[in-house]
Amino acid sequence: MQFTQTQTYFNLARSFAGESQAGMRYQLAARKAMGQGYKILADTIRTIAKNETNHARVFFEEIQKNAGSTDNIPVEAGYPFHAGTLGEDLCFAAADEREEHTRIYPAFARTAREEGFEQIALKFEQIAKVEENHRIIFEYLAESFKDGTLYHADHPMIWICSECGYMHTSKDAWTVCPLCGAPQGEVELHLPFRKEKL
Repeated sequence: MQFTQTQTYFNLARSFAGESQAGMRYQLAARKAMGQGYKILADTIRTIAKNETNHARVFFEEIQKNAGSTDNIPVEAGYPFHAGTLGEDLCFAAADEREEHTRIYPAFARTAREEGFEQIALKFEQIAKVEENHRIIFEYLAESFKDGTLYHADHPMIWICSECGYMHTSKDAWTVCPLCGAPQGEVELHLPFRKEKL
């Protein structure tokens, strides 16, 4: 069967569109964070947006490698267009990432494998693992943002100013850096670590 007639071909196109849109949604969330003075939170979200854009590139390159250039691939799929407050955007992102790593990409990997595209199946599985990490980060950020613990910990932590490098150990980050005067949004965030192996 010609590659352009396979379900994997269409799944790659859907994935390219989905990852491209996720990258843009996260850029918009980062912009919202920046507007509220959360520079480091915005940087964290932008890093994930960059990851999503690179996932789109991987899917695009798989299409090119297996089918060549084409003017149009008809894709019918549902894509999220939700947005809200910054806290809601973080929750939406966590849910979207969960959907990708638990349902969408595992199904696409199975289809690719059934159609004889082992390398494409592996790409879907590898990206699914990254999306799981994104889900963990977004869930942590959403919860911390919601309950006010983005800059608070239950035990003393090292807080570092991303502007001047000033460090302070306490349960709470400063409101204004005592060295350079940078606002709290410039304090580096403490992201969760996964317990299981990556």
